[in-house]
Amino acid sequence: MNESERLEAVRAQIDALDDQMLKLVNERAAAAREVARIKREAGEGGDFYRPAREAAVLRRIREVNPGPLPEEDVVRLFREIMSACLALQQPLGVAFLGPEGTFTQEAAVKHFGHGMKTMPMDGIDAVFREVEAGNADYGVVPVENSSEGVVSHTLDRFLSSPLKIVGEVELPVRQNLGSRETSLENIDRVFSHQQGIAQCRVWLDSNLPRAEQVAVSSTAEAARLAAQTPRAAAIASNAAAERYGLDVLYPNIQDGAVNTTRFLVLGENSPPPTGEDKTSIVFSRTNQPGGLAGLLAPFARYGLNMSRIESRPSRQGMWEYVFFVDVLGHAEDPTVKRALDEIQQLASLLKILGSYPRAAH
Repeated sequence: MNESERLEAVRAQIDALDDQMLKLVNERAAAAREVARIKREAGEGGDFYRPAREAAVLRRIREVNPGPLPEEDVVRLFREIMSACLALQQPLGVAFLGPEGTFTQEAAVKHFGHGMKTMPMDGIDAVFREVEAGNADYGVVPVENSSEGVVSHTLDRFLSSPLKIVGEVELPVRQNLGSRETSLENIDRVFSHQQGIAQCRVWLDSNLPRAEQVAVSSTAEAARLAAQTPRAAAIASNAAAERYGLDVLYPNIQDGAVNTTRFLVLGENSPPPTGEDKTSIVFSRTNQPGGLAGLLAPFARYGLNMSRIESRPSRQGMWEYVFFVDVLGHAEDPTVKRALDEIQQLASLLKILGSYPRAAH
């Protein structure tokens, strides 16, 4: 068999496999639609999205994947299949920090797939309000960056919101300088979100020291403004630059090789335990010596691992603070529950913000 014949044989095999995959994907979609029908007959309505179930499916797929496709590619494929199947049952409305093209939208797509109905909002507050009002099924907001720390407005908003954290997304962030200008000499102004500017401070100081730095509501909004403003540029994602017609003059200008942003998924109810969960809480105690140590002691006593702790002014009194803590485990796990019960006896405030599947790395 010559080379041409061998190629034709392999291509025929690929065509046959494609036909099988198409048949199986549609069978899966039909089964998902049947699940929705059974639930409706049983009186269940509304949201058919189950974060714990999806997390378990994707974890199993990662574990049984034989290759040669890497885990992240296989997970992305199955995420999109599940998203399309869920859209047949009922499309999810997902609010996120807009406009179109933000990193938050990219995080929402990574978590929900392209089958969702996208709902860009003009601020973090608006995302919370849209989900609280029932106009969106879920929301996605940034909460912290590996180089620049927490997004304080997101943490503060949790103090007054009834919403729960139902998931998290970790997204590698690659910042680019986009513009309609052709050289740095023509750029007098740089637009970006304040976090984007902060993440690229060294590059800006070295390459555009005289350019005005203008903080706006999002990196996508920065790209939109740069497209309309002469002698301007934006620090934004590739998707935002492409959407608003900017050329990427310099890619990956963020300070440091590792730049990851963590996003939270907001909903009405926390999912049940999956075995690989995280619980976020906020607590406070009147300002007294050893107060924080006493609140944290139950975690150590029960062998629980805290992955993050942040303090924020409580706004209830001068020099009084609330503490946001992430602990590995679910609030329904016996050891986590016992620790939280003990903290409840000591704290002047304890609020469980949510238990949810941990983001896959």
